[in-house]
Amino acid sequence: MLSIDYRPRFPAGYTPGIGLIGCGRIVRSAHLPAYKKYGVRLAGAYDISSAATVGLHEEFGVEQVYDDLDSLLANPEIEVVDIGTHPAQRVALIHRALDAGKHVLAQKPLALTVAEAREVVAKAERLGLKFAVNQNGRWSPPWRIATQLVEQGAVGDVLSVTHLFETSFAWVAESHFDSVPHWGIYDYSIHWIDISRCWMQGKRIAEVRAREHRPPHQPATAQADWGFQIELIYSDGAHALIWSPGYAKTSRPSHPFWIYGSAGTIRGSTLNADAVELERDGITQQYTLEGTWFPDGFAGTLGELCCAIAESREPYNSARHNLLSLQLTLAACQSAEQDGRPIPVEEVVL
Repeated sequence: MLSIDYRPRFPAGYTPGIGLIGCGRIVRSAHLPAYKKYGVRLAGAYDISSAATVGLHEEFGVEQVYDDLDSLLANPEIEVVDIGTHPAQRVALIHRALDAGKHVLAQKPLALTVAEAREVVAKAERLGLKFAVNQNGRWSPPWRIATQLVEQGAVGDVLSVTHLFETSFAWVAESHFDSVPHWGIYDYSIHWIDISRCWMQGKRIAEVRAREHRPPHQPATAQADWGFQIELIYSDGAHALIWSPGYAKTSRPSHPFWIYGSAGTIRGSTLNADAVELERDGITQQYTLEGTWFPDGFAGTLGELCCAIAESREPYNSARHNLLSLQLTLAACQSAEQDGRPIPVEEVVL
């Protein structure tokens, strides 16, 4: 059996102070539990709403809560800032953090446009600062195992990737996501777009197609489309499909995925699964999972950034590497607006 090292890793002997900017629902439910589990030093936190920071010291060990952002950025003990705000505010905050000399981990999607993402990536590189994106799905245990297998050549050349959202998105109608344009593509599926292009690293993407639909029984009051499909088409004929029926009535929801290669197949799920399966040469091997996407995936992204700082290299989830994922996501949104017209990657509105 191939050796798989899929757990989050932090550097030995380097424990930088982490500053949190934005302490909303996702930070409290995923970032902070992950950092507490892995012993991260939380040197400070700031949110524009003081109510969002209540109890952070008592529950998660945050050393200091700040009343203003400048004070947090002025703290020399804080070397890395984790920015967990909404996209509209994110890029301006990244600029401020970089100007203060901080390394940055930014939530996804990185920016509203590729142009502003490229600008802030170039700035971080000019300043010699590490800049990573919180594509925490890359460290979801099933996807991390699959990535290691793909990189080790376990399935040969990756020919096709399929993802299925076997779940109901009825919960979206009761959340702020209901009013986000192309929510299912832009905010949710960016993880699936990102991991698919990682598994097909080195191939040239030709075009992107996407459509959205309202499944039967979706309430008229629900604004966001629950059903959608996204296709990534590569110049060599390789293909990735992300499919959401939108309303799967099941007591066993799952997010299964399949990676079909020239030498084998990988099967797994990021939800309600206990193993990833590799089939090759008539033999099936199972890799047992430990940990979950929430919260371990969030520890993975920060741990990789800290390792990159300590080892003076680019992180695997670098903002530079993430530009293509953002570009493909925006291309899918553009295609959906045009009833599924294939969008050549170079046509993406920047």
